[in-house]
Amino acid sequence: MRYPKFLPVNGTIGFVAPSFGCATEPYYTAFLNAQKKFQKMGYGLDLGPNCYVAEGIGISNTPQACGKELTDYYCSVDNDILISCGGGEMMCETMNFVDFEKIKSAEPKWYMGYSDNTNFTFLLSTICDTAAVYGPCAGTFGMEPWHESLSDTMDVLTGKTKKLHSYPSWEKDDLKDEGNPYVPYNVTEPSRHVIYPGKEIAQAMQSEMVWKEGETELYIGNENPDVSLKMEGRLVGGCVDCLVNLLGTQFDYVNQFNEKYKEDGIIWFLECCDLNVMGIRRAMWQMKNAGWFQHVKGFLIGRPCCIGEEMMGLDHYHAVTDILKDFEVPIIMDMDIGHRPPMMPLVCGSMAEVCVKGNDVTRMIVHHASCTSLFSIKSDRYCCQVFRLAQHCQLFLPFSWNNGLPL
Repeated sequence: MRYPKFLPVNGTIGFVAPSFGCATEPYYTAFLNAQKKFQKMGYGLDLGPNCYVAEGIGISNTPQACGKELTDYYCSVDNDILISCGGGEMMCETMNFVDFEKIKSAEPKWYMGYSDNTNFTFLLSTICDTAAVYGPCAGTFGMEPWHESLSDTMDVLTGKTKKLHSYPSWEKDDLKDEGNPYVPYNVTEPSRHVIYPGKEIAQAMQSEMVWKEGETELYIGNENPDVSLKMEGRLVGGCVDCLVNLLGTQFDYVNQFNEKYKEDGIIWFLECCDLNVMGIRRAMWQMKNAGWFQHVKGFLIGRPCCIGEEMMGLDHYHAVTDILKDFEVPIIMDMDIGHRPPMMPLVCGSMAEVCVKGNDVTRMIVHHASCTSLFSIKSDRYCCQVFRLAQHCQLFLPFSWNNGLPL
């Protein structure tokens, strides 16, 4: 796995719009304010030609123009990292015009975005063997004041932090609109995590938790202090709405990725936008039966937009666990991932160790391996992330720095 250099002091942030740009409100004004904030922090800006364009169908411009912008700016020496202007609807069409061979031969660069940007963050890892950040888009950084998660995200991009935590509350109702482009997250709902421990962990636990063959028993993290689990593997995933569209196409390199990293095992992080509970269940079934979940060690599931909704007695928990329980691995649900902010930035392609002890992390283990590539880091596991899964989750990035590169 290739890992990019971090954003240096007084470095340059590039912005591209392979999905939607920031041409309409409230995104236009929010993006302008984000630029002012970044400049005040000492960063230069490098805006792609599509940032303020709204001429495409579900994306900023034509797929050809969006693909060219993305390729050119990723390979450019005029910026140090790239942040996507926003999500959208049809970024999958952009991928036909991205030069992945050129990107694979370029020096790796951090690319950050979420939602529709799954089409690139996921493919960077699975096709180009390059890590990417599944995190906030550009306009989000225009809020006043910044939510703590945005400061944490910048600390990840600059390599300043070894430790992150998730957040005590989340946003159910978004207050941002044309008249309020700077409004911060409306975090009113207390966070909790719903845990499906998996067979091996349930059987090994010294508690009242008992494995029940064929059943799907769920535990609430902040109500079950004895629930304890740990899993380690390579993170990969994104927005399920986008992932299922990539499945079976010329861009589907998941089986090759799984085979390459089968010794590490895979931890999938998944979140949904437009899918209802039936759509989520169908998507899980489709990915499972396509063989995507080979060598899986566990699942991290973000709060979906349909959280709290039911159809025919099916809720969003069992839409996932009824399908994935056959793998008998841990499933952690309602995490700070994706469309129900705040969101914890995840490094797609990195190694991760996930530990749960009710509301606490019990321990952290970090492994290091040598690497001799000129542009890669000395440890392929530099992005080893440990989450504290509870009301106050923590993400540890346990590594040291040397000229922006982990030791």
